[in-house]
Amino acid sequence: MLRALAVDDERPSLAELVYLLSADPRIGTAAGAGDATEALRRINRALESGPDGPDAIDVVFLDIQMPGLDGLDLARLLSGFARPPLVVFVTAHEDFAVQAFDLKAVDYVLKPVRTERLAEAVRRVVEHRATELRGGAALPRIPVHEPDPDHLPVELGGVTRFVSVDDITHVEARGDYARLHTDRGSHLIRIPLSTLEERWRSRGFVRIHRRHLVALRHIGELRLDAGTVSVLVGGEELQVSRRHARELRDLLMRRT
Repeated sequence: MLRALAVDDERPSLAELVYLLSADPRIGTAAGAGDATEALRRINRALESGPDGPDAIDVVFLDIQMPGLDGLDLARLLSGFARPPLVVFVTAHEDFAVQAFDLKAVDYVLKPVRTERLAEAVRRVVEHRATELRGGAALPRIPVHEPDPDHLPVELGGVTRFVSVDDITHVEARGDYARLHTDRGSHLIRIPLSTLEERWRSRGFVRIHRRHLVALRHIGELRLDAGTVSVLVGGEELQVSRRHARELRDLLMRRT
């Protein structure tokens, strides 16, 4: 049974989150804190009482944008603790995902929170907690499931959508993550660019730079200027590294 602390400066959101957590049979206790400072005090008290103490906290469900000390600041502080609680970010903004996962978050749930999505986050916490108690290696955070080779699941506004690979114009590396670009917007997923490069090579995607993978069919122009090479993809101009320039020109010529 998990002991959870929800942290959000907006009282209605906090009340709803505590209610949803309390309704999950895997949550033994669910308390709320109205800001990160109060949460830090509770966590310090929990650590002082020990893992079996009355104030113990196993997981913190943490909002990001809060006045004063925000959620990312609190997570950074917790990362320096000897035995910190697990962290699940619950936020209305997807732009902080890279920073959140760099801080070893177990999950990143977008508002408005759906019951089934929160249940999945709790499941991941339970798995991590069980592994820690067994003394085993940490489980990989945020597993990515691809239901078929033609689509990728992405989460936006608390709703999972499936992006067609054919609609992806280019992909940008973000460490262990990648940002998919389409004509309708972009989506952050936890798959390294090198993995997508290997997976989609046969589908006409080619590496043009250490940071970019592009779909050949979406290249509108190849530009040469004073020895530099760039391509126009989806209305955006992307630089081509010298290492990849010749291969790209050859591929485009063959396609032509």
